[in-house]
Amino acid sequence: MANQAASEDRIPVIVGTGEIVDRPKEITEGLEPLALLEQALKRAEQDSGAKLLGEIGSLDIVNFLSWRYHDPARQLSDRLGIRPKHAYYGPVGGESPIRYLHEAAQRIARGECSVAAVCGAEAQSTATKAERAGVTLPWTPFAKEAEEPKRGAAFQKPTAVKLGVYMPVTVYPFYEAASAAHWGQTPREAMAESGRLWSAYSAVAAQNPNAWLKREFTSEEITTPTPDNRLIAWPYTKLMVANPSVNMGGALLMTSLAKARAAGIAEDRLIHVQGGASAEEPRDYLLRDRFFESHAQNAVLKAAMDLAGGSGKAFDAIELYNCFPCVPKMARRTLGLGPDVQPTVNGGLTFFGAPLNTYMTHAACAMVRKLRGGARLGLLYGQGGFVTKQHALVLSRQAPERALAQHSSVQAEADRHYGAVPEFVTEASGNGSVESFTVIYGRGGEISHGVVMLRTSDHARALARVPATDQNTLAHLLDMERTPVGSTGAIVTADDGVLEWRVN
Repeated sequence: MANQAASEDRIPVIVGTGEIVDRPKEITEGLEPLALLEQALKRAEQDSGAKLLGEIGSLDIVNFLSWRYHDPARQLSDRLGIRPKHAYYGPVGGESPIRYLHEAAQRIARGECSVAAVCGAEAQSTATKAERAGVTLPWTPFAKEAEEPKRGAAFQKPTAVKLGVYMPVTVYPFYEAASAAHWGQTPREAMAESGRLWSAYSAVAAQNPNAWLKREFTSEEITTPTPDNRLIAWPYTKLMVANPSVNMGGALLMTSLAKARAAGIAEDRLIHVQGGASAEEPRDYLLRDRFFESHAQNAVLKAAMDLAGGSGKAFDAIELYNCFPCVPKMARRTLGLGPDVQPTVNGGLTFFGAPLNTYMTHAACAMVRKLRGGARLGLLYGQGGFVTKQHALVLSRQAPERALAQHSSVQAEADRHYGAVPEFVTEASGNGSVESFTVIYGRGGEISHGVVMLRTSDHARALARVPATDQNTLAHLLDMERTPVGSTGAIVTADDGVLEWRVN
């Protein structure tokens, strides 16, 4: 069905964006997440130029991690004096803002509401400072009884937890090493690509008035370990990982085209939703078939390219999720884009800041500004977990030719490419070859231990430790000129029952 033939009250458009960055002089002056949300929504309404908050019929709130509330959707609705038919507070996931925007657009396309809001906020910087200083914050009382969201360790095998590879910063290195080896890069070449890419993110953050860290960094500054830029988990330094210690709120308002026109909002302020796609990998990363690519990521990005005529080069503005370098590095290859790609409109989770699950709310705000400023077609790509949950959304200045599709999952396409998943074992002997690896560091820059993902002689998968005392094997893992992926070594069982690996 041609979009021009569709009823204007079924065509979703983004009409307002609002952001707030809170840098209080005193800890107790810091705004709590609900207050940040309220301010961001009021700014989004002001940006739209129309009175819309009172008519919100769909409200999605990105999961908070810096503060816990009882029924935050109801509490925010009370602050705004609204009673939306759809009021949702979702689970943890960096892709969730993009999913909520997509679902809100679909809700408008179904005629279920005419005004929708998506918002998220965190106040981790203030919360951390208060805890360290022993200061009681004058916020809504922390809801200790409210269920804490499941994360990381809740979905991983006991061996992974015991070895410390159950957190994002220690799991993403498996993708980093495996993908670089698959692409034929030496570790030095892979590190240089990460540095150049992160430098590009920092350059955009330096120009973004809402960024937490407004400074452009060189590739060498980002990749070179120093006391202020310590190694965390090989190959990631502090300047290569997300920075959650920020106070930020972001919100977007969406209406039907009919509502926007009736409110007198100028046509050049309206941003259309072309469509999007979603897919997931197994939450337990050890149940995946490979680590040099993500089938879910590939399927989602290819679906987004289909909406743009089949080419990633059709997008003149993109935001590639960037919690760790391997994510945009894999994504830009799937999109067919070169190493000189401009990967962000917002500045990245290291430099703009990482308000935990809600970074992509801010990226969507930046994308709207970019499209209003002259870009034609924008790609928002978000992901959550450990390369687990994927969602892409295509926005444009032009109205789409077809009505917004209600089905957006490309899970079947992702699953179609899955190969055999090796059995995970905790007992093994003989030789094992390296599928991927990382080395975990202490806060003082000292090596804690290495962790190697192995394939055993009978093709099973195992995790093994490399003790800090095994300098020969650690030097092999950290060789900048030759990847250890594919090399073989002996598997032994340590006194605590954990497998260990040493290079032959």
